[in-house]
Amino acid sequence: MYKTISLLLLVLVMAQSCGKKKDQTMKNDFQYTNDLINETSPYLLQHAHNPVNWYAWNDETLELAKKEDKLILISVGYSACHWCHVMEHESFEDSAVAAIMNENFINIKVDREERPDVDQVYMNAVQLLTGSGGWPLNCVALPDGRPIWGGTYFPKDKWTNALTQLAELYKKEPQKAEEYASKLTEGVQQSGLITLNEEAAVFDKAELQSAIDKWLPTMDIKNGGRTGAPKFPMPGNIDFLLRYAVQTNNQEILNYVNTTLRQIAYGGIFDHVGGGFARYSVDDHWHVPHFEKMLYDNAQLVSLYSKAYLVTKDPLYKEVVYRTIEFVETELYKDIGAFYSSLDADSNNEEGELEEGAFYVWNKQQLTSLLADDFDLFANYYNVNGYGKWEDDKYHLIRSVSKEDFSKENNISETELEEKLMEWQQTLSQERNKRDKPRLDDKTLTAWNALMLKGYVNAYSVFKEDKFLQMALKNAHFIQNKMVKEDGGLYRNFKNGQSKIEAYLEDYASVIDAFISLYEVTLDENWLLSAKQFTDYSFDHFYDDQSKMFFFTSNKERGLISRKVETDDNVIPSSNSIMANNLFKLGHYYGNKQYAENAKAMLNNVKETAISYGSGASNWLNLYSNYLGDFYEVAIVGPQAIEKLKQLNEVYLPNKLIVGSLKESNLPLLEYKYNENETTIYVCINGACKLPVKESKKALGQMSSSY
Repeated sequence: MYKTISLLLLVLVMAQSCGKKKDQTMKNDFQYTNDLINETSPYLLQHAHNPVNWYAWNDETLELAKKEDKLILISVGYSACHWCHVMEHESFEDSAVAAIMNENFINIKVDREERPDVDQVYMNAVQLLTGSGGWPLNCVALPDGRPIWGGTYFPKDKWTNALTQLAELYKKEPQKAEEYASKLTEGVQQSGLITLNEEAAVFDKAELQSAIDKWLPTMDIKNGGRTGAPKFPMPGNIDFLLRYAVQTNNQEILNYVNTTLRQIAYGGIFDHVGGGFARYSVDDHWHVPHFEKMLYDNAQLVSLYSKAYLVTKDPLYKEVVYRTIEFVETELYKDIGAFYSSLDADSNNEEGELEEGAFYVWNKQQLTSLLADDFDLFANYYNVNGYGKWEDDKYHLIRSVSKEDFSKENNISETELEEKLMEWQQTLSQERNKRDKPRLDDKTLTAWNALMLKGYVNAYSVFKEDKFLQMALKNAHFIQNKMVKEDGGLYRNFKNGQSKIEAYLEDYASVIDAFISLYEVTLDENWLLSAKQFTDYSFDHFYDDQSKMFFFTSNKERGLISRKVETDDNVIPSSNSIMANNLFKLGHYYGNKQYAENAKAMLNNVKETAISYGSGASNWLNLYSNYLGDFYEVAIVGPQAIEKLKQLNEVYLPNKLIVGSLKESNLPLLEYKYNENETTIYVCINGACKLPVKESKKALGQMSSSY
């Protein structure tokens, strides 16, 4: 099968360089308009005036393919995807290419951020065919949706040749197309299947140490992150390793964590002018990013740097948190309490051509003109030299030393340096804002908003800034008011006042997680109750009784050839790992054995994989760690509960949950503990409590973070 398909040009064409691209903005005359004009996704709307007769993924489109007996061409991308824009300009804006596509295919454009379910299935197919994947993702399927061919980015000639051969194949040898579809669909349906592990669930320190030992060779000790290039921040990995280092007193891993966090913050992946992080760097030292900025990265990095500050008290980490939040509120926030999705990598350069990174990079002439007598000092600090040079005469700012060391080396006080930095940032920001800004993807996604909500909660817990809590609450109320359906479930998306896509497991899992976190800093049981209600909804509509895992799509979804079970932790942890961690906590909160046993069963299902490949299962290893040593239920009851809670949160203790109330509560962990005349702290393990204390310091003395 694979030899035959390879003759149909099943090659993955990977781009090796970034450069100037012609402006891809919509033509003013709108010579063409297709069905995407009725959508709200910015990515789909970018293609609404292509000559390709694009449709959105929906029941009507799938029925049309069957009615006309045409192959389906599914093209998946997202608004901030640079090579998606390139392929659009080269192929989808070309009327000759469009003619081939329109005559032979029902063409479906998919925003992978709105429809990760569709992306999962056809990405799985392309990975089985080619051994790799990426975006733009292009897949051809039979009229019933079963895939037969696919790849990622294709230059125009290879694209048209492949489509022509596929169309001929389907017309002249449909039995071969059917054979390809049957075999490939079987592979998709079998891929990633989880079976119930019926062996006893045993978790021990030696196994966890084994996971770390296997992980170590891939750790870049010098630059942080994973060895080689490209480099992704992978917040979940560093979050777990921070916990592991603290709980095992492992200085080697803690050094690696701090190296990673410092190098990311020093690197060009952090925007030294406007704050916030790009998605990843294309090199091995965090210098030149793929310039798109995603909400989900910045949300998780706010959480991570907040926790790291709690452990190290490194002022760099605090600065990163505050500047990242400032970026999010400036560029990705809507005043109704919602957060937008991303900023594009591309923007128009001085010649009016769309160019990756044009908004962010500088040349020496610009910088000397703007900074005058400060240029030499600035150039030393941000490496406007061989180290900071990108290409041609372009420089992308990158640090290499701490402020303290730089001050000593350049005979300038840290106070004066701080003043200079603020002046430089303001000067460059004002100049940069005169440029054409990257395009904004202004749709709101439930899961990503929940990640940002949790970021604000973590930042509030560590830094005690009331404005962080207020932003978290505003976003939580937005989710409750705008993203909840009449049946108690969630919507995936929000744009222009509309929410119409059924949420996926990652939405439910992320909201549950965020609401539990919000409860832990407010002690408002309404957030905990909402988390439980969404959990029960997930059991009703996503749960697989046979494996005790959760499908990514609900039982209300139709049209996909397979319901996938997502377990691999990536840049965002897998929906099942988040859900398993949620069930572990909710099992404690509500004394619910079903939740607790299900969390353990889920972890047991993936244990072997998690131990073998820790960097792809770091959130599972977080849960694994909960079963090693003591896990504390810290109950705080009484009129001063919030004040005591803030004191407890001054110490990093990942092996605890907080339960508390300013009044009488029926939660199992709070029953019979309330006294209106005093505030008491109970440190408990599986409901068995140590002697109550009234001082946070004494409560902390009853706990240990060690395994």
